Amino acid sequence: MPEDGARLGVQERPDDRAPRRPRARQEIAGERQGHRESPSPLPVRRAVAPLHGDRVGNDPGQRGLATLAHHARLAGLLDWDAIEDRIRRPVCPPEFADLDELVDAAVRSYRLPRWAGQKRYVELWGEKDALAGVLAPIAAEYHVTLMVNRGYSSQSAMHEAALRFIGVQQAAWDRQRPAPECVILYLGDHDPSGEDMVRDVQDRLTMFTAEVEVVKLALTMAQVRQYQPPPNPAKITDPRAAAYIERFGEHSWEVDALPPDVLARMIRGALRRLVDRAMMDAVIAREDADKARLRAALLSPGPGTTEEA
Repeated sequence: MPEDGARLGVQERPDDRAPRRPRARQEIAGERQGHRESPSPLPVRRAVAPLHGDRVGNDPGQRGLATLAHHARLAGLLDWDAIEDRIRRPVCPPEFADLDELVDAAVRSYRLPRWAGQKRYVELWGEKDALAGVLAPIAAEYHVTLMVNRGYSSQSAMHEAALRFIGVQQAAWDRQRPAPECVILYLGDHDPSGEDMVRDVQDRLTMFTAEVEVVKLALTMAQVRQYQPPPNPAKITDPRAAAYIERFGEHSWEVDALPPDVLARMIRGALRRLVDRAMMDAVIAREDADKARLRAALLSPGPGTTEEA
């Protein structure tokens, strides 16, 4: 039987990456195994990375690998739920099979302000949409605002973020409580622009008078040395390249080249250090009690009615 690449009509390149192609399905499956802590599908660039040897990122060859992944899915070699398109999303009107389903949706959506009374208010920010599948479940778990900037953020988004942080602190002052320290956990590439974006976020929030500490959680040089993600050439056309190369050398690295389970552990570890878990658990217990009362109220027969009616 022909190997996977031959069956798809893909000519193997006569180089040291060629032997990797027959193992494509197994290697992508292994990548998915590393995704278990954050089970959302992978973006296509991350899913095809095992096929591309040590060259991940902006290499033009990845366009061919995306085509390979396209054919692999049609041929049944790659599961359809392994890759997702985070840009082309349908907007479907909400609908419910019956009132019970509506009640369930309403109860699930009920949350109290879980960070109220905490010493810190934390948000989770990412440079690129490719991180959303890892960040979103953890943001929901810890009830933190998630911000995906897609590069340098817009002035409107930064102004709105500053108002959000100022509002959190003002709400505490209005209750005659100490204002929480505001922290952004930021995840971005280690490249000329990625390093500068942390400075840009900090400077613009300060310009809008928001007191926020921006912490680059990933990707750092220490993490590059520890996990050895595949390098890319530093983009020399970037106006920040000269300073970056002088400090870090001629290579750059993408944050989404780290395995998703590694990123998930980093984020959860950072959040655990910043949150008072006992205080948040007490809020969640109140939520659960409120949900039980809400469900009972919504499903109980009204005055003058009977179950049969």
